[in-house]
Amino acid sequence: MKTWDAYAMRYATVQRRRLENFIVHDLHDDATSMDYFVWFLRSGDETILVDTGFSEAAARARKRTFLRCPIDSLQAAGIQLDDIRETVITHAHYDHAGNTRKLLKTSFHLQEREMVFATGKEMRHAFMRHAYDPDDVCDLIYANFQERVAFHDGAYELRPGITVHWVGGHTRGLQIVRVHTKRGWIVLASDASHYLENLRKRSPYPIVADTGEMLRAYELVEELAESPDHIIAGHDPVTRSLYRAAGPEGLEIVSLTEPV
Repeated sequence: MKTWDAYAMRYATVQRRRLENFIVHDLHDDATSMDYFVWFLRSGDETILVDTGFSEAAARARKRTFLRCPIDSLQAAGIQLDDIRETVITHAHYDHAGNTRKLLKTSFHLQEREMVFATGKEMRHAFMRHAYDPDDVCDLIYANFQERVAFHDGAYELRPGITVHWVGGHTRGLQIVRVHTKRGWIVLASDASHYLENLRKRSPYPIVADTGEMLRAYELVEELAESPDHIIAGHDPVTRSLYRAAGPEGLEIVSLTEPV
């Protein structure tokens, strides 16, 4: 079984109220924060990117604190963008599918039902489209016209040691990534679980297309991960304290194979 190194890079943050993050919440809960990450996997000379983040313009529009461009920062970490030939888009929300025009040599892996959802009739409703940016969706359409989008229907093996699994819930086409590392199988849950607490307390995140699917996704995440300590939540600030810093100082990269 091929072994991969896995990393998370924080590129933005925002202060939020807990009621914005948990359907089941205490109205007296204190404020919290949400971090934004991209993830990348390395084995030998190969790098697989998971999600592409958002731009500085998107950060201004949505009042997020933008720390760094996640794609340009990969170059600062010593990764040549032309060497990234495969990128998993877990779902097409603005914070996971922006910046794709910076990756001209990559193929994007997307669940077909996610593209159908992001371009379909449910986008007539503000609640359903709020987290989508039509420019980002159109960029994926352009990439498809360039024959650079691989559409999937359910689970698939991207590489030996990397499998991707459809879960839905948060969006119709959300997918998660399972990675074989030196410490066992970890799961990049992305927005199947924004925070570890969403999963552990079975309190779904309020932006949800199908709550039943979201709850079932928690079960699959737990089934696929080596242990509860092998689950990487999509936006949880605790990620940066659970794992050791890696890469150039100042880029806020942590190695998901090196727990503190």
